[in-house]
Amino acid sequence: MADPSSLLQELETAVSRGTAETRRAALAYATDLLITGRYSDEHTWMFGEIIGLLASEIESAARAHLADRLAVCPRAPANIISKFAFDDSIDVAGPVLRHSEQISVPTLIENAKLKSQEHLLAISQRKSLHEDVTDVLLSRGNQEVVRSVARNAGARFSESGFWRLVHRSENDVVLALDVGARKDIPRHVFQQLIARASDEVKARLAAANPQAAAEIQNVVTGVTGDIHTKFGPATRDYFAAKRLVEEMSRTGELTDDAVGQFAKSRKFEEVTVALSLLCGLPVDVVERALLDDSREMVVIVAKAVNLSWATTQLLLSLCCDGSMSPHDLESARKNFSVLSVTTAKRVVDYYKLRREQRTAGSKPLPQLHSR
Repeated sequence: MADPSSLLQELETAVSRGTAETRRAALAYATDLLITGRYSDEHTWMFGEIIGLLASEIESAARAHLADRLAVCPRAPANIISKFAFDDSIDVAGPVLRHSEQISVPTLIENAKLKSQEHLLAISQRKSLHEDVTDVLLSRGNQEVVRSVARNAGARFSESGFWRLVHRSENDVVLALDVGARKDIPRHVFQQLIARASDEVKARLAAANPQAAAEIQNVVTGVTGDIHTKFGPATRDYFAAKRLVEEMSRTGELTDDAVGQFAKSRKFEEVTVALSLLCGLPVDVVERALLDDSREMVVIVAKAVNLSWATTQLLLSLCCDGSMSPHDLESARKNFSVLSVTTAKRVVDYYKLRREQRTAGSKPLPQLHSR
């Protein structure tokens, strides 16, 4: 193998003194050397600098061809890959944004914040995506980008990202189907998706995934069956939460602070199991209470088990993904302050009776002022 320093000197000469034709030839030569050779990190970085200078002197089509080659090269210089990623031409940026493993998460985030929808679409097609990247894609991306990232099995989403997917799918049948088909969608988010979905979406999701059909029916009718599907309590997350919370209950650790910490950490399953144990309602009833748009039942259950307002506020934040308006929060606080524990317990007892009679959802929710 030729001395890297000597090769780099030759390439520098081609940049400074060569014609357009010799620069193209030098670029092809340098790329071949880089892909087939084994160089130190320092020399690889220097190759990137020289290739970047050569690439800036050639037309877009030649840069695009180079980007195609370097995008799948595991030793491609990160500096030239980053430069190509921010190229205004999607023919140049696209291949590296879709395939290169040399692009860091911060670089992808910066690119997604600054570049065009075509750049965002290319990012959405990567083999894997960090949740911090998908957060930006869902925030800035157009319909095509959001649909693309939703159907990307290698994409990971934060809880707020899943909620954003639900919001954006309300008037988009294709997106709703893609979101509902994801295997990693949390059950409570899935329920909200179904609750807002059209009859067409519900029918098509049930047809595409028979295991979800029972869960869809549960959301539609408001009655949870005895046999839970893969989205129900018989999930690994639920059983882990159940074991943890039941042990805390046995040892006296299931306190107001503990419930608040679960809510603050956005541990929905733990919160659901904890409230179920504290108030004596079945898990599915508590879950529906937490997901009810009015949030009234959250206040009732919290008061019934004598939780503090601070913890109740954390529960409300968990249920509405932190999007509760100051006005609604103040209204909830006032309702919480005037509601007596006795009245709240009476409402909870009413729900227990409804459950026993298998008439869940057939009667209106009791109002806080009916004391």
